[in-house]
Amino acid sequence: MYYRLVRWIVALLARILIRLEIVGRENVPREGPCIIAPNHLSWFDSPLLLVAVPRHITVLAASKYRHHLIFAPLLASMGAIWIRRGEVDREALGKALEVLRAGGCLGLAPEGTRSKTGTLQKGKTGAVYLASRSGATIVPVAITGTEKIGYALRHLRRGKARIEIGKPLEWTLPERLRGHQLEEYTEALMRRLAAMLPPEYRGVYADVETQGFGGVS
Repeated sequence: MYYRLVRWIVALLARILIRLEIVGRENVPREGPCIIAPNHLSWFDSPLLLVAVPRHITVLAASKYRHHLIFAPLLASMGAIWIRRGEVDREALGKALEVLRAGGCLGLAPEGTRSKTGTLQKGKTGAVYLASRSGATIVPVAITGTEKIGYALRHLRRGKARIEIGKPLEWTLPERLRGHQLEEYTEALMRRLAAMLPPEYRGVYADVETQGFGGVS
């Protein structure tokens, strides 16, 4: 009930303060383990994913927000798994696997942290690692505009953002991906994500138009 209440409040605030376009809700699997894998531009991303994803979504969130006056309660309502950035947090990974193995939906930005440039950074292997060990489906999500919402609100204007939920990746991952295999699949995920974004958001994957975004099937 708490999750649904917070979702309703966030949806109401988003309707008032933001011109939000959501595309592709039907691409989220209605059941079974899945990983929602968005690019990460702003702290607005998590609450807006709460509205966009038609399932109870558990997010991985940086532990620095655990005691934040505003973010902590919001993230807690999403069943946040607090993770220590910049290190291998095995406890957090274990909790994430528990969610997925129970058939849950996990939100995890494959970049690992918020982009400081507003464009895609090099992807980390966490999302693919968790998918390979849980059998979860990965759903790429392209977010644009959230990095400008704060500026718009400070100038008493409505922000504008778009969330596009892509089709699930039709991969049959080996159970124990390691080393170069994790890197290869992560590169394929990031290129798929880049292909869903406008060119100015593609960052280190700016060449995706000419080289394609596949490579792994």
